[in-house]
Amino acid sequence: MELTLDRPGDHLYIRSVSSAGIRISDRLYAGPVILSATLVLDDWEADTPQNLAEHHFEAVFELEPEVVLIGTGASQIFLHPELMMCFYRRGIGVEIMTTDAACRTFNVLAGEGRNVVAAMLPPGLTP
Repeated sequence: MELTLDRPGDHLYIRSVSSAGIRISDRLYAGPVILSATLVLDDWEADTPQNLAEHHFEAVFELEPEVVLIGTGASQIFLHPELMMCFYRRGIGVEIMTTDAACRTFNVLAGEGRNVVAAMLPPGLTP
């Protein structure tokens, strides 16, 4: 799914998402990524939404976002309520959605200048 053809501002943006991975600006990332408006972390050690734990989000918490988008791949898979509480205790909003939806939402929020971080599993990731 092609999301944008032009660079929409002075921040990182998601150009497309497919089973091959997530294209951020001009680079394709085939594995899990953490993305802010200024930073891509492509060494995120996440494999499935079911296996996510608080320690997987330490890099996200260090970025001190206002809201976190978690892309769970091709299907929306909700996280355990105890894991959601890790965000709420820090005063961070969190939304769980498909990775396609997280990509679209990230572009909108980053374009508005919001302090957003996306932690995404590619739609085609096979654990």
